[in-house]
Amino acid sequence: MEKKPSITHVILTGGVGSRLWPLSRKSQPKQYLDLFEGKSLFEITVERNRTIADKIMVVGNIDNCHLSRQVMEKSNAPYLDIIESTPRNTAAAIAFAAFASQPDDILIVTPSDHIIDGIEPYETAIHEAVEKASKGFIVTFGIIPTKPETGYGYIERKGDDVISFREKPNKVTATDFIAKGNFLWNSGMFCFKASVLLEELNKFYPEVYEKSKIAWDTNSNGNLDLDLSLEIPSISIDYAVMERSKKIKVVSSTFTWSDLGSFESVYDYLVSKGHPVDNNGNMVIGTNNYTAFVGLKNTIFVYTDTANLILQKERSQDVKNIYSDLERQHSNLLN
Repeated sequence: MEKKPSITHVILTGGVGSRLWPLSRKSQPKQYLDLFEGKSLFEITVERNRTIADKIMVVGNIDNCHLSRQVMEKSNAPYLDIIESTPRNTAAAIAFAAFASQPDDILIVTPSDHIIDGIEPYETAIHEAVEKASKGFIVTFGIIPTKPETGYGYIERKGDDVISFREKPNKVTATDFIAKGNFLWNSGMFCFKASVLLEELNKFYPEVYEKSKIAWDTNSNGNLDLDLSLEIPSISIDYAVMERSKKIKVVSSTFTWSDLGSFESVYDYLVSKGHPVDNNGNMVIGTNNYTAFVGLKNTIFVYTDTANLILQKERSQDVKNIYSDLERQHSNLLN
């Protein structure tokens, strides 16, 4: 009888959610905000995969590991904590998880800040991915698009073969992708055997492999040394492996998915859950104070104790510019 592979859910918790400022701050990034029916995106992510995976790993950084720990203690789920002393992008983060695993372990890698509805199609996609990973493929999850979204990357495919990965397009290009019918949203979720991922990383980006291994081999209870970590090139797994390897397959998925990377996507999600909007599509987030909109349509008012944001829903991607300006000013409003 064939031995069932051990499945590990690897949760990546980096990122500050700059396009969701002022809700998302360095001290409380978006994945830890209890905005979603009293739960955070991180907590929902843990719950979603508990029945699928045998083990959980959390790869985060020194600044947010205490927030992850609070969620994991609340969920009462045993896990391995990998704590980066400095962010080195997703290639290193995923490499650490693979080094911490047995060679034949299958890893399901997901960000901690995505929302997914439709558990049956999600589990179907996971099982298909695990089957492909068992055969030595590195699997990415592509979401069948519902609109020409400019905030996501795209996967061009033929069947389950990946032809190319595309950066976030402009509106014209995104519309063209949708019309062609063989493009999927790139979910940033992956599935693979630990050994296969490490082999491909070593083949295409040996410096990341070698420097990450040195840092991992000297870890202390999952804590990584700062000086050794700074030696690791900061590069995404997409550039390091996914765009180069010949072992990539894509699972085309129908579950409802959003990376909630902008206030437009948060708005759409909250509307689907019954959050109030006025007759002109205006929404208030963060306060129950009476708020009136005059002469405005599709406007989002975001309230916090120290900063407010007023934006047109369609301009949600531009919030990152405010974050960047505040960063240049070393503003405390980011903390």
